[in-house]
Amino acid sequence: MTSSPPAPDNDRPPPARFALDPWTWKEICYLLSNLPVAVAGFVYTVFMIGVGVGLSLTVVGLPLLAGGLQGARLLGRAERGRARALLGVRIDEPSATALGRRDRGVLPWLWSSLKDPVGWRAVLYSFMRLPWGVLTFTVTLVSLFVLWPVLPFTARLLTNADRAMARGLLSPSDELERRIAELESDRGVVVDTAAADLRRIERDLHDGAQARLVALAMDLGLAKEKLAQDPEAAARMVDEAHGEVKVALQELRDLARGIHPAVLTDRGLDAALSAIASRCTVPVTVGVDLPSRPAEAIEGIAYFTVSELLQNVSKHSGARSASVEVWRSGERLLIQISDDGRGGARMDGGTGMSGLAERLGAVDGLFVLTSPVGGPTTVVAELPWRDRGGDGAGVAKRP
Repeated sequence: MTSSPPAPDNDRPPPARFALDPWTWKEICYLLSNLPVAVAGFVYTVFMIGVGVGLSLTVVGLPLLAGGLQGARLLGRAERGRARALLGVRIDEPSATALGRRDRGVLPWLWSSLKDPVGWRAVLYSFMRLPWGVLTFTVTLVSLFVLWPVLPFTARLLTNADRAMARGLLSPSDELERRIAELESDRGVVVDTAAADLRRIERDLHDGAQARLVALAMDLGLAKEKLAQDPEAAARMVDEAHGEVKVALQELRDLARGIHPAVLTDRGLDAALSAIASRCTVPVTVGVDLPSRPAEAIEGIAYFTVSELLQNVSKHSGARSASVEVWRSGERLLIQISDDGRGGARMDGGTGMSGLAERLGAVDGLFVLTSPVGGPTTVVAELPWRDRGGDGAGVAKRP
């Protein structure tokens, strides 16, 4: 979950002075381009919105109006780009929720588009720009040939009004809108992750336990046929089948552990993470300091995050030791996994780090990887703390 950073101080123009410096020339270009851009935006807005409103009682009117509002969004994006390039104004991109709801059907998309505040504010911006564009173009052109000594101050005064107008009408509506955009993206990650997990479970069942049980049934059928004719051979086949049953049961236990381990449900993170550490090929020390157990969903995410990271330690790190620490800080659950291996791990290195970061981001979590070449590697994962029934009072300190 990311958003555009606020404009740093060095993006602000320097104080105006009696000189046509690069900032002033950019502002002059912006002011002179106001008129043609404003005319194009005004013509589009009057035509598309006017026709859409005029035909709103017909079948095509409302879809045309909705499409016009989405086009106004695109005009707003172009204006944000122009302000960023020539005025140094960095404005966050509004959420694309209206554009992103077509997969739910035509009517939901149509309704969300018609009530889209970003589109309507872009329409208002286009209406306001025409008289303003005429004024700024005229004043700048006259100043360029007649009042050029004071042109830097005139350009700064006019573009400051442009900056305020762009920030006021082309910025995201509020933090809620930005949060909606993040949740729309996170929902897709959660759905994709759940689908991938279901495919993995189906594949493991089909290729593992199911295939073994089918073979076991066939062997028992052959043993039944031989029972009367060759009891010794039948006994050997039953004995082999008994061994296959044990293997199948172990595979089913492993599969169940991969879905949600019983030790996590019964005894919590401390015991469950200790069990993971005992299976790691690298010696792992585990420290869990929690005042109470978090909600089941958060506990499960924490468990599988540590499980996958310790698998990476076993396969890729070349480490001699590793550690897992879990503690609560305020309303966050923190997890730190460290190893003394070769380092050099990357988010795009094919070890599943980016997938873990996406999964944590989908529940408003954070994932930070520090892995210089030569080591050590440290991963810090952060999840929201949600109580499991109780009040969860108290804050545990890091061990």
